[in-house]
Amino acid sequence: MTNAPKRDVLVSEVGPRDGLQSIQAIMPLAAKKAWVTAAAAAGVPEIEVGSFVPAHILPQLADTAELVAHALTIAGLSVAVLVPNFKGAQAAVASGAHKLTLPLSVSETHSLRNLRRNHAQMLDEVRQIAALIKSLPAGQRPHFEGSLSTAFGCTLEGVVPEQRVVELAVALMEAGCDEVGLSDTTGYANPAQVKRLIKSIWSAVGRDQLSGIHLHNTRGQGLANVVAALDMGLTTIDASLGGLGGCPFAPGASGNIVTEDLVFMLEAMGLRTGIDLDALFAVREIVSAALPGEPLYGMTPLAGLPLGFVPATTKQHQ
Repeated sequence: MTNAPKRDVLVSEVGPRDGLQSIQAIMPLAAKKAWVTAAAAAGVPEIEVGSFVPAHILPQLADTAELVAHALTIAGLSVAVLVPNFKGAQAAVASGAHKLTLPLSVSETHSLRNLRRNHAQMLDEVRQIAALIKSLPAGQRPHFEGSLSTAFGCTLEGVVPEQRVVELAVALMEAGCDEVGLSDTTGYANPAQVKRLIKSIWSAVGRDQLSGIHLHNTRGQGLANVVAALDMGLTTIDASLGGLGGCPFAPGASGNIVTEDLVFMLEAMGLRTGIDLDALFAVREIVSAALPGEPLYGMTPLAGLPLGFVPATTKQHQ
């Protein structure tokens, strides 16, 4: 977008993938398209629209290819998808998605439960995907992120050694990822842990190889952990509209950060997101209408914006 606002923080909307995979209802494709279109119009710069997994495993995401095709028609929108393996990456590449994220669970028990592969097998998948991407013309290569899932703890294994997280970050980069991401799949993280792990990974792979984090609000620590990540210098934060989502393969893992609350907090802190809050609240109505009876979370949409509040993004135009 030629007149795209300057951003201090990139908010990546993961609701169409992480949110919808965790609920029983299947949102109609037309409603998903309306969601993506409205979110992009509100200024959301990146949307993870789905995951290339077999339909019998996650029927909620069976129309990911169609949704990618729609999202690619929206000028300026970065279209992201999750891929569990090489086969999924092939489909993602064929779809033309701009960004591929492969989740590597630091907890091997979770990896086997979630993707039916151990660490060695997952790293083999990463190498195959990296080779596939490298075979494409330079201008057609999607960005390839390796997400370190269950990095802060696991509902199946409990404590996850931080050194193991760092070792796997190095392994992902050596296998061919463009960058790694941190993911609090189970909502275990605390701010001190977030800062410590970011620092350790930066020391091991370099600051440019870790810029984003995916946090859950399962135990109410989500936004506190965001501030910790911002204090360290991360610039990309995942969130889900209405707090939809979790992980269906990690018992008790629920509660993504609410996009609306995150954007309000960032703008109130003077950090520009490029997102119009009133327009974002309107997107919530689209999702609510398409998922009747499904609870949506978030304090800011319920309370409204404070009297006299001027978002940081608005101030740059004044």
